[in-house]
Amino acid sequence: MHFRDASIYMAVVGLTSTTALAAVAPFGQCGGVNYKGDSACASGWTCNKYNDWYSQCIPGGGVKPAASPSPSLTVSPSPAASPSPTATSASSSIVKPAPSASPSPSAGSGGNTPAPNVAGSGRNGAKCNLDAAFKAKGKKYVGVATDQYTLSAGKNKEVIVDNFGCVTPENSMKWDATERSEGQFTLDGANALVSFATGNGKLIRGHTTVWHSQLAPWVSQIRDKAKLEEVMVNHIKKLVGTYAGKIYAWDVVNEIFDEQGGFRSSVFYNVLGEGFVSTAFHAARQADPLAKLYINDYNLDGANYGKTKGMITHVKQWIAAGVPIDGIGSQSHVSSPGTLFPISGVPAALKALCDAAPECAVTELDINNGKPADWVTVFDACVDIKNCVGITVWGVSDTNSWIGAAGGPLLFDGSFQAKPSYNELCSALA
Repeated sequence: MHFRDASIYMAVVGLTSTTALAAVAPFGQCGGVNYKGDSACASGWTCNKYNDWYSQCIPGGGVKPAASPSPSLTVSPSPAASPSPTATSASSSIVKPAPSASPSPSAGSGGNTPAPNVAGSGRNGAKCNLDAAFKAKGKKYVGVATDQYTLSAGKNKEVIVDNFGCVTPENSMKWDATERSEGQFTLDGANALVSFATGNGKLIRGHTTVWHSQLAPWVSQIRDKAKLEEVMVNHIKKLVGTYAGKIYAWDVVNEIFDEQGGFRSSVFYNVLGEGFVSTAFHAARQADPLAKLYINDYNLDGANYGKTKGMITHVKQWIAAGVPIDGIGSQSHVSSPGTLFPISGVPAALKALCDAAPECAVTELDINNGKPADWVTVFDACVDIKNCVGITVWGVSDTNSWIGAAGGPLLFDGSFQAKPSYNELCSALA
């Protein structure tokens, strides 16, 4: 993962000595097989070993060196897997866990503690813990969208605990769920999700602070520029500030571009102009200096598509102007074989997006009528891009999907059994 401007973190954690300047930044990798970087975390953060291949700086007391990999492991380097739309497996570049490997205990809110090893629990037909397998490739998480009510339905909770390392609230942090009336915040659903995540050692992606949809009607009716800016900033500061230190990343602005790469018509753009983006990101940074701040959108799956180009151009300009954008999120709601966006074009598009920001992620993945090879293509694409930190699947079971179950767009079927695509990913990442 690439980190923006180390001075941000120096100001937050009070690094002053030359030794501290070399410390690993919050949520950064601090150990693991073949890892060559520093092992000491910034003051107030602890290097937590999740498995032999990945240790991460998480909130906790003191500076703790990363644990050394098990001496019983034999490590031989191999090249990263190349993305291929027709491949059924990826080149091996990870080491399978020793039989005696044991899990590290959960450590602190926001930490990500995978299942005991890459093999996972074996429940519900899953041949691996996908999150642990992806971490073994040097990534931060495989995540999933869920919420208070879906957690209590079927085997959602069990499958998430076993196989995913990050959660994104599908609806509970959106404006219409959190501030239906001005200044009156209802955070029951968001609190429930955060409690579940922190209690089970999962990272959290906050979603979303500024979006034209699922917006409380009273906000859409504001026409005064000063008033709307005040309302937007207050909303961001309240939502982001409430969970400061517990959220890995926030989708600060969501779906702000049209298909040609210009700005979508919305109350925020129409009243505040392009400046609402800078205002929103600065407000979020002030509310939580350590959270990664993302701009998120869909239909970014073709490198030469107008929206993709518009995103890249604007993000580069904003970052150059000092807007604290840490990452680009590509939702990747795609279909197979795909007409406008063939799956084979996803790797090039993701690479172009990732080149424009310090980090990037696939944030809402589903593949309608997806084949196992399609899922491998997307996961391989992230594996091959150094600053692609993770992939979030937009739901657990096909029955949870916002687009319906007919096209089988997710990794578990209606009975919460792992589908061939899930287990093919296990093979591809082994």
